[in-house]
Amino acid sequence: MSDADKPDWTPVQRRLAAEMLPYLVESGWIASRRRRQSIDRDGNPIPWITYPALDFVTPRVGAAMTVFEFGSGNSTLWWSERVAQVMAVEHDLGWATKVAEMLPGNASVKHVPLEPGGDYCRYAQVSGQRFDVVVVDGRDRVNCALSSIECLHPDGVIIWDNTERGRYAAGLRALGKEGFRRIGFRGPSPINSWASETSVLYRTANCLEI
Repeated sequence: MSDADKPDWTPVQRRLAAEMLPYLVESGWIASRRRRQSIDRDGNPIPWITYPALDFVTPRVGAAMTVFEFGSGNSTLWWSERVAQVMAVEHDLGWATKVAEMLPGNASVKHVPLEPGGDYCRYAQVSGQRFDVVVVDGRDRVNCALSSIECLHPDGVIIWDNTERGRYAAGLRALGKEGFRRIGFRGPSPINSWASETSVLYRTANCLEI
């Protein structure tokens, strides 16, 4: 928000905003904003999704799970500490190389050039594996989500970030027709100064026990 766009805050508004500081510190938002990284208050990596979604998913993650990510980064590190295997695909070669250098043995990232509807969105299929969780947080998200349905275990779930964006509506409707229900978690997220939405898409039997 530029200075020209900032509202004229009243004293009451300023006081109420200041009362949010403990939450902003505890959640790690201030640390993430300062360092421009998706981290918690102690500097540990966390997924760049909304805090309500992260709070919901974290206690439901199981150590035997396998995860596929469209997009990579601190989320890949976070998953690798909690699940048996995490595999990611990344369209940016420089970023993929940087992330790969940080990953432990149970995690990997593959660079695949971006072409809408191309190999990038189908990489989960190409892997020949099935996953408990597919995270849609990279590019070409509608195609990524739809192409990954067959790569999920029967109780697998999809975590899709930024579902408030209108251009994803058709993809979400398509998943609904495939039997997926959706919980949208709207709220603040690391780094950003605006609200967004992360959705968990699941079927009746699901690994998160929803």
